[in-house]
Amino acid sequence: MAFAPMGPEASFFDVLDQHRASLLAALRRGGGEPAGRGTCPASSSEVLSSIENIIQDIITSLARNEAPAFTIDNRSSWENIKFEDSVGLQMVSHCTMRKIKSDSLKSVKNFALILKVLSVIYKLVQSNTYATKRDIYYTDSQLFGNQAVVDNIVDNISCMLKVPRRCLHILSTSKGLIAGNLKYIEEDGTKVNCSCTTAVAVPSNIQGIWNLITDAKFLLIVEKDATFQRLLDDNFCSKTSPCIMVTGKGVPDLNTRLLVRKLWDTFHIPIFTLVDADPHGIEIMCIYKYGSMSMSFEAHNLTVPAIRWLGLLPSDIKRLNIPKDTLIPLTKQDQKKLDSILKRPYVTCQPFWRQEMEIMADSKMKAEIQALTFLSSDYLSRVYLPNKLKFGGWI
Repeated sequence: MAFAPMGPEASFFDVLDQHRASLLAALRRGGGEPAGRGTCPASSSEVLSSIENIIQDIITSLARNEAPAFTIDNRSSWENIKFEDSVGLQMVSHCTMRKIKSDSLKSVKNFALILKVLSVIYKLVQSNTYATKRDIYYTDSQLFGNQAVVDNIVDNISCMLKVPRRCLHILSTSKGLIAGNLKYIEEDGTKVNCSCTTAVAVPSNIQGIWNLITDAKFLLIVEKDATFQRLLDDNFCSKTSPCIMVTGKGVPDLNTRLLVRKLWDTFHIPIFTLVDADPHGIEIMCIYKYGSMSMSFEAHNLTVPAIRWLGLLPSDIKRLNIPKDTLIPLTKQDQKKLDSILKRPYVTCQPFWRQEMEIMADSKMKAEIQALTFLSSDYLSRVYLPNKLKFGGWI
């Protein structure tokens, strides 16, 4: 398969190829991808049966003159989270639960909203149709109040039924973008041919895309849309072709995370992150690599522990002599976030990450990727990233 344009000379990819070989060797030693122990795909009949069982429990409680309640895994407690280097953050099998009661003023509305969304899901699955979370919100926007309420309920139902959100026939509108050396076919048969010059939206149904084809040597996850667009404008994707670039435009949505995981599962190419040298950027990188507490019940479908931190490293700031007046002091919120990350279980197995974060903590300064423009307007795409990729400047 031929993709245009031509990239750098073959020797540019030598270290990347060695890195990929080590990743594949690690997979073979581990017996391939870890078996999914979290949520797994369920058939429509299984989803319908699970919802029917929940409704039957409610009816049984009412028949006994008892107030029905939903019992849901507590997704907001670190006590319910365990860490495995090969998976990331995942929910423990016997986690603490919380009850959403129908006879409590504090939770009765939430109980009713969950019941309503369960009804919507049942109809969607039964009729084999799909809806977005936004569609559900607009079925009764006054009742729900805001979109975040719907988002949280859908995730709670997914966790309660132990099935991925896509099995509930609920899609979310993608905000992420993808560019570079990739072709695929969407569920409806639409052929998508990504290019190195313009980006396309991440599909809204990642499970449905098929016949993925690429020659890419690596995948670069870019934290911010502005940086992603600048790299496209500088023809970085063309100059380092074949490669793939993805951005979640900040904190990634579910579809962007699912896409990154699918690309890893399909091609097993090196994946790198380019984020700001600040606690927020590090947090975003951790979400791609190890997952988040709130979605830990679906970690096996979302995380890619093989991801490496390419830049911007706090140590790069001193190494490149970036002037202090281009740096930004850490706020109290930044320091709190950094302290929180340093206490997380996965930092123990990432000593080089800890070292970088300690450099940031000691300096009490942070830097955006744009700080590199002090060196030259195209330093990021012309010098920084090519050198990092050619000589293995990742951790």
